[in-house]
Amino acid sequence: MNRSQKWMRRLVVLVGAVWLLTVPLTATAAKPEFKGQFEILKDESSTHQSGKVKVVEFADFYCPHCHHFEETGVPLLLKEFGNRVDITMVGFPVIPGKLPTVFDMYEQAKLMGKGDQMRAILFRTIHKDKVDGVLDRSIRALLIKEAGLDVATFEAGLESGKPARLFEEGRRWGERIKVSSTPSLLLDGNIKVDGVNMNQENVVTIIRSILEADRKR
Repeated sequence: MNRSQKWMRRLVVLVGAVWLLTVPLTATAAKPEFKGQFEILKDESSTHQSGKVKVVEFADFYCPHCHHFEETGVPLLLKEFGNRVDITMVGFPVIPGKLPTVFDMYEQAKLMGKGDQMRAILFRTIHKDKVDGVLDRSIRALLIKEAGLDVATFEAGLESGKPARLFEEGRRWGERIKVSSTPSLLLDGNIKVDGVNMNQENVVTIIRSILEADRKR
């Protein structure tokens, strides 16, 4: 072996050693260990932005557990984290025999900038006012006005079919990530919290650990 070959061999060994030392550190930094009980969905991409956690709730307006989360879980998260969480709901029906009207109404309200208001109104109408049958035009008009929206514009939006298509897209999304019960949460696009893990203390623990990991970077 001549001198040139010896130097080339030493260079390859040196590069290999440096690579072995740096790869584990890079992998560890890219995937911090969060606290709490959850499932990382390997086929879904993270949507995380530093300093904020995007919370997508898959919920059924007719589900009493979803109503409970609306009244207690959502306010708790907003009180605990404020503008560091972005909470939205995706309609995912699990109660059989119900018409999709309320889901379409929610999607139309979101399009008109009043999704949060309509979500609260619909949960209250179904679970407190006990109106869980057909929402005809007269009932819808009252709810639409309560949300601060124009009735004619709202109804025209419903008739366009766009809210129904958005609802179907959300439902297929839930099926793709195998939502089996409501409410279920998807945090930052790929952190799934559902079933026995779906309790307020666990959700707060996970979100807090995500935000703490951001501060440590």
